[in-house]
Amino acid sequence: MSSASGNQVIDRAAALLRAVAATETGGATTSELARATDLARPTAHRLLTALAQQGMVDRDSTSGMWSLGPELYLLGAGAAQRYDITAAASDIVERLARDTGESAFLSARRGDETVCVLSREGSFPLRSHVLYVGIRFPLGVATAGLAILSHLPDREVNEYFSRSALESYWGDEHSENEVRRRIARTRRDGYATNPALLVEGSWGLGAAVFDRAGRPAWALSVTGVQTRFGRDRRAMMGELLLDQAQALSVRLQNRG
Repeated sequence: MSSASGNQVIDRAAALLRAVAATETGGATTSELARATDLARPTAHRLLTALAQQGMVDRDSTSGMWSLGPELYLLGAGAAQRYDITAAASDIVERLARDTGESAFLSARRGDETVCVLSREGSFPLRSHVLYVGIRFPLGVATAGLAILSHLPDREVNEYFSRSALESYWGDEHSENEVRRRIARTRRDGYATNPALLVEGSWGLGAAVFDRAGRPAWALSVTGVQTRFGRDRRAMMGELLLDQAQALSVRLQNRG
């Protein structure tokens, strides 16, 4: 196998693992994973079968649904000592859910994406169900990715847009001009706002969390139904998010 073809296999296998991780607890079919990764179904099935032999994924014998396998749990347990911040952030996410009544989340940056790593439900009975642990969005999509992208240097923002075409999948509201407009607003307000751009009637707010180098590496966010996101309440929740994001940033910068 040539180096190029070997890299392609690794890239495809990694994309499938990310797609499996992004599904909810019930798992996903081969066809769904093939569509999510732009692979032919036979190719996806062949790679998933190989990953299953290594324990990276698991397939339900009755439903045929794929989910993450036990070997990833063991690998993740080792990586968690270096990368997992959910224990440090848990009380802050709990506080956001309690004080706002909305669902609260922590997302981590992974390259050009964010992945939700922690969630807590609020007390309000109606929820938007846009976010869940494991779901991924590109930077600039959803409030976590918008908050992180907005706090990157202009040079890195420009480089991101040079390799991304968000509107091709996410629609005209995610054209470069529209996302840049929201970046400017996020920089002005300090927190990001998603006015029902992903799911009708579902609003969100997000604030960046910074690592020891002062770079946006995570984001806190809250989501809920549009009727609970009026102007005055958005301002209140935005300030709360900024306060808690600052507290978590300081905690993480002082850790270890």
